[in-house]
Amino acid sequence: MEALMPIITQLIAGAVGGNAVSAVLKQEAISVVARTIAGAIGGIGGGIILNMVGGEAGLSAIVANGIGGLVGGGVLSAIVGAVMNRSR
Repeated sequence: MEALMPIITQLIAGAVGGNAVSAVLKQEAISVVARTIAGAIGGIGGGIILNMVGGEAGLSAIVANGIGGLVGGGVLSAIVGAVMNRSR
Protein backbone atom coordinates (compact mmCIF):
# COMPACT_ATOMS: atom_id res chain seq x y z
CA MET A 1 0.00 0.00 0.00
CA GLU A 2 2.89 2.33 0.67
CA ALA A 3 3.96 2.17 -2.97
CA LEU A 4 0.49 3.23 -4.15
CA MET A 5 0.07 6.16 -1.76
CA PRO A 6 2.03 8.70 -3.87
CA ILE A 7 0.09 7.74 -7.00
CA ILE A 8 -3.26 7.99 -5.22
CA THR A 9 -2.28 11.37 -3.77
CA GLN A 10 -1.22 12.63 -7.21
CA LEU A 11 -4.45 11.39 -8.82
CA ILE A 12 -6.69 13.06 -6.26
CA ALA A 13 -4.70 16.30 -6.13
CA GLY A 14 -4.56 16.43 -9.93
CA ALA A 15 -8.32 15.95 -10.24
CA VAL A 16 -8.92 18.73 -7.71
CA GLY A 17 -6.40 21.03 -9.40
CA GLY A 18 -7.85 20.37 -12.84
CA ASN A 19 -11.39 21.14 -11.76
CA ALA A 20 -10.30 24.22 -9.82
CA VAL A 21 -8.39 25.71 -12.74
CA SER A 22 -11.25 24.97 -15.13
CA ALA A 23 -13.68 26.68 -12.78
CA VAL A 24 -11.46 29.74 -12.40
CA LEU A 25 -10.93 30.03 -16.16
CA LYS A 26 -14.64 29.34 -16.78
CA GLN A 27 -13.91 26.63 -19.32
CA GLU A 28 -17.20 25.15 -20.41
CA ALA A 29 -15.98 23.39 -23.55
CA ILE A 30 -15.11 20.21 -21.66
CA SER A 31 -17.28 18.26 -19.26
CA VAL A 32 -16.58 17.66 -15.59
CA VAL A 33 -15.57 14.08 -16.31
CA ALA A 34 -13.05 15.18 -18.95
CA ARG A 35 -11.66 17.84 -16.60
CA THR A 36 -11.27 15.28 -13.84
CA ILE A 37 -9.53 12.76 -16.09
CA ALA A 38 -7.21 15.39 -17.58
CA GLY A 39 -6.43 16.68 -14.10
CA ALA A 40 -5.68 13.21 -12.77
CA ILE A 41 -3.33 12.45 -15.66
CA GLY A 42 -1.66 15.81 -15.22
CA GLY A 43 -1.38 15.16 -11.50
CA ILE A 44 0.61 12.01 -12.07
CA GLY A 45 2.81 13.81 -14.59
CA GLY A 46 3.35 16.76 -12.27
CA GLY A 47 4.24 14.48 -9.38
CA ILE A 48 6.73 12.57 -11.51
CA ILE A 49 8.35 15.76 -12.78
CA LEU A 50 8.61 17.17 -9.25
CA ASN A 51 10.28 13.96 -8.07
CA MET A 52 12.70 14.02 -11.02
CA VAL A 53 13.92 17.55 -10.29
CA GLY A 54 14.26 16.79 -6.58
CA GLY A 55 11.44 19.03 -5.44
CA GLU A 56 10.56 16.91 -2.46
CA ALA A 57 13.91 17.40 -0.74
CA GLY A 58 12.58 20.07 1.60
CA LEU A 59 9.02 18.79 1.87
CA SER A 60 7.49 15.63 3.19
CA ALA A 61 6.65 13.13 0.46
CA ILE A 62 2.86 13.44 0.81
CA VAL A 63 2.97 17.25 0.60
CA ALA A 64 5.31 17.17 -2.40
CA ASN A 65 3.07 14.69 -4.21
CA GLY A 66 0.03 16.83 -3.43
CA ILE A 67 1.62 20.03 -4.68
CA GLY A 68 2.97 18.34 -7.81
CA GLY A 69 -0.44 16.83 -8.46
CA LEU A 70 -2.29 20.13 -8.03
CA VAL A 71 0.03 22.02 -10.34
CA GLY A 72 0.27 19.28 -12.95
CA GLY A 73 -3.48 18.70 -12.99
CA GLY A 74 -4.20 22.38 -13.27
CA VAL A 75 -1.75 22.92 -16.10
CA LEU A 76 -2.94 19.96 -18.17
CA SER A 77 -6.59 20.81 -17.62
CA ALA A 78 -5.96 24.41 -18.69
CA ILE A 79 -4.21 23.20 -21.85
CA VAL A 80 -7.00 20.77 -22.72
CA GLY A 81 -9.63 23.44 -22.08
CA ALA A 82 -7.82 25.98 -24.24
CA VAL A 83 -7.50 23.51 -27.10
CA MET A 84 -11.16 22.54 -26.83
CA ASN A 85 -12.29 26.19 -26.68
CA ARG A 86 -10.20 27.00 -29.72
CA SER A 87 -11.64 24.12 -31.75
CA ARG A 88 -15.21 25.36 -31.26
